[in-house]
Amino acid sequence: MNKLQIVINVVLVAAVAALFVIVLKNPKAATAEPVAVENTGSLPVAYLNVDSLLVNYTFAQEASDKLMSKQEDARVKMNTKLRTFQNEVADFQRKLENNAFLSRERAEKEQQRLAKKEQELQELEAKLTQDIMLENQKLNLQLADSLNNFLKEFNADGRFHIILSNSAKDNVLMAGEQYDITDEVVAGLNARYNK
Repeated sequence: MNKLQIVINVVLVAAVAALFVIVLKNPKAATAEPVAVENTGSLPVAYLNVDSLLVNYTFAQEASDKLMSKQEDARVKMNTKLRTFQNEVADFQRKLENNAFLSRERAEKEQQRLAKKEQELQELEAKLTQDIMLENQKLNLQLADSLNNFLKEFNADGRFHIILSNSAKDNVLMAGEQYDITDEVVAGLNARYNK
């Protein structure tokens, strides 16, 4: 193991030495050519405030409402089935305490039925959760696709080299207002969506 480390260290030292030799012989290789930027008073960069976009873009609002409605329907369905199940369990407990079952086998069958029903409820909850996650993922992909296609048209003239996303001052900590294209993009997206 020690010999292997020595060999690796020797190879690394040789590689670093080779880089120094290359840089010293050809100093232009170490420096990148500066990118030419037109002197228009602003950089060819823009950013979108994603939070504002999601709040003001009609498609995003409708998708959010649709997802919330689906979540509420799933919650109501699950709560109804859970309440019914809890009533059946309470009834079973009452019968068990009062020796209302005709035989021990009948009580065990009822207990097995309730255990199976509990398992089915857990599976239903997992399925409903999975359906909502898939719907959310589908809507997010549609939203991203819509935004990306619009931005390609919006920036067809190439006036921006980079368009950043910003959410709650996460990525762009400070920038001039002239770089914020959120309102323009939202207006364009809504006009396109309403067609």
